[in-house]
Amino acid sequence: MQHTTVAVIGCGYWGQHLVRNFHHLGALAVVCELTPAGQQTARALAPQATIVASVEAALATPVAGVVIATPAETHYPLVQQALAAGKDVLVEKPLALTYAQGAHLVQLAASAGRILMVGHVLEYHPAIGRLESLLQAGVLGKVHYMYSNRVSLGKVRREENILWSFAPHDVAVMVRLMGSLPFQVAAHGGSYVQPNIADVTVTHLLFDNGVRAHIHVSWLHPFKEQRLVVVGSRQMASFDDVAKRLVLYDQRVEVHAGAPVPVPGPGEEVAFGPEEPLRLECQAFLEALATRRAPRTDGRSGLRVLQVLQAAQRSLVLNGDPVPLPLELGSVPGGQAAL
Repeated sequence: MQHTTVAVIGCGYWGQHLVRNFHHLGALAVVCELTPAGQQTARALAPQATIVASVEAALATPVAGVVIATPAETHYPLVQQALAAGKDVLVEKPLALTYAQGAHLVQLAASAGRILMVGHVLEYHPAIGRLESLLQAGVLGKVHYMYSNRVSLGKVRREENILWSFAPHDVAVMVRLMGSLPFQVAAHGGSYVQPNIADVTVTHLLFDNGVRAHIHVSWLHPFKEQRLVVVGSRQMASFDDVAKRLVLYDQRVEVHAGAPVPVPGPGEEVAFGPEEPLRLECQAFLEALATRRAPRTDGRSGLRVLQVLQAAQRSLVLNGDPVPLPLELGSVPGGQAAL
């Protein structure tokens, strides 16, 4: 089988990590970067790669796949351009900035027989995979509620708000764990640093099986926290991505003589693999290129996330009014919705 190679477009804040990983996987052939600083970073990380300064030059090279790590507003035109050039595509989140744009990209990829993958890296985290297995095995019982906090001080962006910058990770994971889209979304937020660009948002999701969830994101926070908590009828789970710990708590609330009684229990740390999530994501893209099988975070997966984000953005504009989601994309393979 011919060796699969890729071109990475963008070697900035996040693109440099993709360059590093594809280089270590022996699959990096080309880096496209406009700035001298980014070009210097690319040369240091991948000295054997060809460095080009235009997207057209990158797409003209004989690589199988293109990896797009550029600002969110460029994703839609760049993915179109890459697909038109006959390339398979891995694009950083979000897939696009509107549902209509995302749906168009999914349709283009399907028509051309190309792989389209979205960089929802948290879905490749070994701890999330372990948590998903616990849910599917019924260890937590029926899921009642879940929440996530993704907060820190900066990096404040100007081209997108905090909802579109931070929340896609947690939306993707919650939709995956539940096995379906929420049917209703409501979001509140505030713009404190820049006019009309939300710095803090809280998004509420309501699923058909009664599960409620909320996602709190902020780049105006005194400390960094990346935590996901799932509360079940039998046990509770907490994943702390900063401390790299997944803990299962044998505690719940039971009803005795008509009164709710908390049942405390110890927390047990759950082991998970040591692999870097981004390395696993890059490997998944290369595997998809080789096998022609859809990756875990394919275009339709990215479209589901986009649908939730767009509803949350609409609710944000409407000062928190709930926004319903149409049930047009169906269930998510491997989810927990039926439990």
